[in-house]
Amino acid sequence: MTTAKDLFTLAMEPRPEGAVGQGDLSLSLAGAELIDLLSTRAIALDGDLIVPGAQQVPDDRLLGVAASALLRQPPYEPLEDWLWRRGRDLAAAYQAAFEEDGLLTRARRGRLPFGAERMELVDTPDRLRARSRWEEDEPVLAALAAAVGIRRGPAEAEEKAEAEAETAPGGGAVTTVLAAVNDAVLELEAVRQRRSIENAAFANVWRVP
Repeated sequence: MTTAKDLFTLAMEPRPEGAVGQGDLSLSLAGAELIDLLSTRAIALDGDLIVPGAQQVPDDRLLGVAASALLRQPPYEPLEDWLWRRGRDLAAAYQAAFEEDGLLTRARRGRLPFGAERMELVDTPDRLRARSRWEEDEPVLAALAAAVGIRRGPAEAEEKAEAEAETAPGGGAVTTVLAAVNDAVLELEAVRQRRSIENAAFANVWRVP
């Protein structure tokens, strides 16, 4: 399992605060893929530019797709551009892959045959591994999860996780990716709020007598 798959597994776990936003998760998955590629030295960062290393095929299928999507000729792609490009509908791609691999199953709510479907994780060693990383407060996974609203404790724990992530393979580059993911998620939320305000204003126009 990759960090990206562990993150998706955490996002699919039932929790009181409800489901994780698909857009936020997609951006964070794109960042997690970069961290996985950094750990294998398949890429490096030159400032905010993603510089590909030796062209190798990762063992993981989704990570292989990510590696093949890298721009391998200069000018190299900025980190922010990658998050938005690779992150487009990425959560749906992970869901489809999990279903295909038997890691997710569809279940119906209630006893009615036409009840709404929900996705449920299957108990597998991969799921247990993701839980173990989470319970051990593995810093990179904790920081990525916090970016999409999955937190174990107060905001101080999130800051600690980001600080500890500097000791992960890739060091400062990992921290750069985590910061870019947080910025992208905040930007997406700002877009949502702006659209909500615009839609509300448009609706009010029709209510004016």
